[in-house]
Amino acid sequence: MTDSHPIPTEITLHRERRVLTLHFDDGAVFELPCEYLRVYSPSAEVQGHHGEGAVLQVGKEAVNITDIQQIGQYAVKIFFDDKHRSGLFTWRYLYDLGVNQEAHWADYLARLKQAGHSHRDLK
Repeated sequence: MTDSHPIPTEITLHRERRVLTLHFDDGAVFELPCEYLRVYSPSAEVQGHHGEGAVLQVGKEAVNITDIQQIGQYAVKIFFDDKHRSGLFTWRYLYDLGVNQEAHWADYLARLKQAGHSHRDLK
């Protein structure tokens, strides 16, 4: 573990299950669905510019990852099959997505419902 935050020791994509498994050096292991990563992409396209104008991602239930590229020693760039490929997933951000997955997902589902959309579970 580094002084500032845990870093991944292993990243495995399970394409058939549409899940990214991350093992961190503090022992934490997270299974993050591709859909979850897509709707919480750190890109300005999803999060908005300068904290304003976040765009609710709809219809991403079947999205998958086509490629993952490491960026330096601090992040990965994830390429999705819906052509989304902007935003860098830092180790810190991925760890937060793992630790807070339940709360983030519940928030996403609530925002979908509030906007008049339903989530279609394709599993």
